[in-house]
Amino acid sequence: MADNLSEALKTLKLSSADSASDSVEGCLDCLLKALAHNNVETSGKIQEMGALAMMPALLSAQNSCTPKVANIIAEVAKNEFMRSPCVEAGLIPPLVQLLNCKDQEILLQTGRALGNICYDSHSLQAQLISMGVIPTLVRLLGVHSQNTALTEMCLIAFGNLAELESSKEQFASTNIAEELVRLFSKQVEHEKKEMIFEVLAPLAENDVIKLQLVDAGLVECLLEVVAQTVDSDREEDVAQLKTASDLMVLLLLGDESMQKLFEGGKGSVFQRVLSWVPSNNHQLQLAGALAIANFARNDGNCIHMVDTGIVQKLLELLDRHVEEGNVTVQHAALSALRNLAIPVANKSKMLLAGVSDVVLKFLKSEMPPVQFKLLGTLRMLIDTQADAAEQLGTKTKLVERLVEWCEAKDHAGVMGESNRLLSALIRHSKSKNVVRTVIQGGGVKHLVTMATSEHMIMQNEALVALGLIAALDLDCAEEDFVGANLVQVLHKLLTDEHSAPEIKYNSMILICSIMGSEPLHKEVQSLAFIDVVSRLRSHENKTVAHQASLTEQRLTAQS
Repeated sequence: MADNLSEALKTLKLSSADSASDSVEGCLDCLLKALAHNNVETSGKIQEMGALAMMPALLSAQNSCTPKVANIIAEVAKNEFMRSPCVEAGLIPPLVQLLNCKDQEILLQTGRALGNICYDSHSLQAQLISMGVIPTLVRLLGVHSQNTALTEMCLIAFGNLAELESSKEQFASTNIAEELVRLFSKQVEHEKKEMIFEVLAPLAENDVIKLQLVDAGLVECLLEVVAQTVDSDREEDVAQLKTASDLMVLLLLGDESMQKLFEGGKGSVFQRVLSWVPSNNHQLQLAGALAIANFARNDGNCIHMVDTGIVQKLLELLDRHVEEGNVTVQHAALSALRNLAIPVANKSKMLLAGVSDVVLKFLKSEMPPVQFKLLGTLRMLIDTQADAAEQLGTKTKLVERLVEWCEAKDHAGVMGESNRLLSALIRHSKSKNVVRTVIQGGGVKHLVTMATSEHMIMQNEALVALGLIAALDLDCAEEDFVGANLVQVLHKLLTDEHSAPEIKYNSMILICSIMGSEPLHKEVQSLAFIDVVSRLRSHENKTVAHQASLTEQRLTAQS
């Protein structure tokens, strides 16, 4: 075998490139045979003898030998150590050129060769994209859709190329959406559908392509898959149900594609997705709740959905998952409720529907993603709703849990949301009872820490809540204010040149509010706040400057 191989390689090097002579053909057959027998060893020999350098000329000749040459390259490039030599030998340009020919065997072997050379190399795949292979391959898929092997080659190529961000724009300028949906709708084999799914998922991350896929009818195909697989226990059906419903949710992440499918709340797709929520299938419950969360991305949709009774469906779903619940379903349903609670018009309706009672059942959850969404939902619900804020803010168990989560150092999101809800309960209720519940629950120190947050919005929320605590129950809060170094924190906020005007303003309001406490008053004097405040009288923000004058007068009068 080895002797034959060496002979064949020598003959090949001596043959003229453009001759499709029997001798060249015989040499190529010998190489293919040797590669089939021992690919690694033969590939090494091919490189050693310098045969790769012959290949560009053999490819460019385009004759009866061409498919065999491309096949040899495809086989050789299965080996990682051969990929760079293939690139260095200049094989990529002539291979790309061959994608324009009509011969199906040449196209197949060329696609394999390019795929193997560029396998796992983002830089080479990016090079192919810049050479314009995407429109060429999309066209091939349309022309040769009857050829199973070619179709698969195109799908594998798309799967690899679609991972690259640079490919999305090129894909969007072709009719890839129509081609893939047409192909998908004809498929009966599970494996084929999976292959197409693997291309659709990365492509559907692009908003332009999302809309093209919706227009091409992908949603109807996905709903069909769901209907066919929902009652099946077969592993492949369960996997396909998950892929189809996940892809459906992904299509709803684009604003245009989402609105198109919502159709003012009357869309058949929207109605079908709603029917998933009460289903007994966890995957469909999850997809249904996530879909609602995505539809609930603008106020108009949210108001329509609340008016048509979606909240009840979500509450029933959550109730089913209180004990031993599915965490992903809990998280998705809470996400949907949180989004629905954003428009002011929905808050009182959702509170009346009992949303806060159901959400509070999840206070015992130990799962940070669920805790995070639960907190966000409650915070949205009580925004501007004084009665609800008072009701919740006087629930000792809730406040104690919030204080506990304010210390969740491992989960910054949960910690931040707990602080914000604690502050919101005080700010929206303006109730002495809530203030007292928060003081007794140990929440004051957390609000003082929150005032030092790197996020201005959180600093502000904390200062307003602390101002209300001082105004409503300074005697009760005094010890906590001293223990949490409130006065030093305010000093730092007022002297820090990076503090926003509203932070300085609210800090001065708070200084005035705590002057009625003797120990706090002493601290204010010892830190020479009068000097700090008098400097702020020349602040460029008129409101800050005015408040500085008022604060200075107050401090002077009480010194």
